[in-house]
Amino acid sequence: MEIKQVVVTGQNAVELQTFDLNEQVGPDEVLIDTEYTFISAGTELANYTAKDANVLKPGNWNSYPWKSGYANVGIVRKTGADVTKAKVGQRVYTFGKHASAIIANQQELLIEVPADISPAIAASSRMAGVAATSIILSEIPHHAWVAVFGLGMVGNLAAQMFQNLGCRVIGIEPNEHRRQLADRCGLTTTIGGSNEDVREQIKAITGGKLAHITVDAVGHSSVVMQALRSTATFGQIVLLGSPRVPVEGNLTELLSAVHVRWITMRGGLEWCLPVYSELPNVVSLHSKQQLVFDWIREGKLALEPQISHYVHPGRIKEAYDGLLHEPETFTGVVLDWKQL
Repeated sequence: MEIKQVVVTGQNAVELQTFDLNEQVGPDEVLIDTEYTFISAGTELANYTAKDANVLKPGNWNSYPWKSGYANVGIVRKTGADVTKAKVGQRVYTFGKHASAIIANQQELLIEVPADISPAIAASSRMAGVAATSIILSEIPHHAWVAVFGLGMVGNLAAQMFQNLGCRVIGIEPNEHRRQLADRCGLTTTIGGSNEDVREQIKAITGGKLAHITVDAVGHSSVVMQALRSTATFGQIVLLGSPRVPVEGNLTELLSAVHVRWITMRGGLEWCLPVYSELPNVVSLHSKQQLVFDWIREGKLALEPQISHYVHPGRIKEAYDGLLHEPETFTGVVLDWKQL
């Protein structure tokens, strides 16, 4: 069958291409007609702009030409003989590419979308899945102070999640528009300013205690250092964003503070979680996504205010460039494959 698929062909170059997709499915595979996909402004733009230099090296997962996307919602049209996670006709969520149809493997996550969640919101919930890693790996004290640095979509959702768990959350963001959007999403405290101003504000808000948990939702090493200075003794720093660009600095400043103040630093890459787990005390990518869906259904995650555009896939270049150059206007982009 003929499909349309997004391909990043080089630095700042992306297009919708035509491919032939073999409709034959393996034992664990399903054929899905895509309804919506969601653009990750972090990973996808880092590869689109070659901020991640691996795109220029052959053989890497994101080497050019790169078929982008990892948030796909669609309808199952065909299933393999051993598929137990989905049925024909079901709407499912996968880590699928930006394409009009995909072959997905149930071993790589396949989960039914609840009937009372719109498929576009379900696709955008991919960013909530990324954000959820921060609450999973944190040891959260009672009534903890949490400072989230960066209120893009992932940071905004991480802050909402910590609030859901009863934490007192401070969102830190230099961009006033993002702070206002976070306010509309229910965050009670958002601040901005210089690094020193932010630390003093956090100190004042917490009564001098600083934050029990700080989260870098930007993916920049200088932000990690800023978070360090706002982390309380015995506190935790969560690296939710993926650091991608080199930053020069004094490593001893970081290590000394970690050593002297007993600070724990935790990496938050979600791919370290198992896809599925039958054990109730072991979090998996599947159970994490179930939590996200539950919170959406309960009205505890504000996703819709962060979606600014529903875009025809043929306008992918406009979508990428909008997210890159007009972040106040392009806050979240859904690709609508039903428009094809």
